Amino acid sequence: MSTAGNDIPDGFGPLFRTSPLLDALGPFYGKGSGGDLVIGLRAAEKHTNSRGTVHGGVLATVGDIALGYTMAFSSDPPRRATTASLTIDYVGGAKVGDWIEARVDKYKIGKTLAFANAYLTVNDTQVARVSAVFAVLPDS
Repeated sequence: MSTAGNDIPDGFGPLFRTSPLLDALGPFYGKGSGGDLVIGLRAAEKHTNSRGTVHGGVLATVGDIALGYTMAFSSDPPRRATTASLTIDYVGGAKVGDWIEARVDKYKIGKTLAFANAYLTVNDTQVARVSAVFAVLPDS
């Protein structure tokens, strides 16, 4: 895998679900499913802050997508949930051309709340830990 350009690592394909925000911020990629889902993003100029590094809000979004999609699609039919709290600890950064991956480490789903942690990496180096609490919504 190269860390420059638009190439995408083997096994990743376009994310199976999108939204207007994800369309504007992406493209996002995924591989695996349920608890094994990995989300990927190739950092582009549009993802940077004034210092030229990937904006922390972009990293938080990648983590939120990984956590939320894992919560939703770890059951059949997919579970409805909404992010109630999101916490991120930055321990590194990313730059244009970097491949950013988010992997959910642990999660627990109850009747009304779900909890999860994910780690974001660049070249197998951790750049952030994201934790979230989700409100589990009733089936409609």
